[in-house]
Amino acid sequence: MIFAPPLVPATLVQRYKRFLFDAVLGDGTAITGSCPNTGSMRGLTAPGSRIWLSEHDGPLRKYRHRFELIEADGTVVGVNTGLPNRLAEEAIRAGLVSDLASYPVVERERKYGRNSRIDLLLSGDGRAPTYVEVKNVHFSRTRGLAEFPDTATARGAKHLEELGDVAEAGCRAVMLYVVQRGDCDRFRICRDLDPVYAIAFERARSRGVEAYAVGCTVSALEIRPDALIAMDETAIAAL
Repeated sequence: MIFAPPLVPATLVQRYKRFLFDAVLGDGTAITGSCPNTGSMRGLTAPGSRIWLSEHDGPLRKYRHRFELIEADGTVVGVNTGLPNRLAEEAIRAGLVSDLASYPVVERERKYGRNSRIDLLLSGDGRAPTYVEVKNVHFSRTRGLAEFPDTATARGAKHLEELGDVAEAGCRAVMLYVVQRGDCDRFRICRDLDPVYAIAFERARSRGVEAYAVGCTVSALEIRPDALIAMDETAIAAL
């Protein structure tokens, strides 16, 4: 996924109220923009950090600038949680995730389960459909190791339960974690920050849900899914 038009560099002043941030552009202009990430963004909100913004001039937009990337721990990290579904589809079509590229039809945001929407629904060739739930990952506190979640997520646990229902009903169910940073070659569930999610993940796996993590190359020019990274489903994250 190439950023077009190019992103605008800036310096982060603060991120607040989950949806907003203040920053200073390269010419010294102070701006307020929208933050497309309602999560904790643990480790990714340090004042003074170098960031990159997209610009939008639509007449209905309250803020012109949107937070896209931040430099943290010596690498560039994607923070926009609206992008992982697109990146997941790119990874699948590129043949990075098992045999999922062999499904000819890919649909987004189809209703299923208990008042939920599946991120990607793959079908075709007379096979049972495959349900793909996508999660954004940008948390890392150990060099080379990406973790999810970075805070408690009851919604995430609910999605795992619904994927388990799909698998037991005879369809294929896939949990796909998209890591929006290029400095990690391993992934694991963050048990200490959300033990409930960790239990839900283990239960989903026992019910037949597949799980994969895709690493990305991230720069101010593009975010490109490039390979599966190793999943550690047994280690307990250190406190």
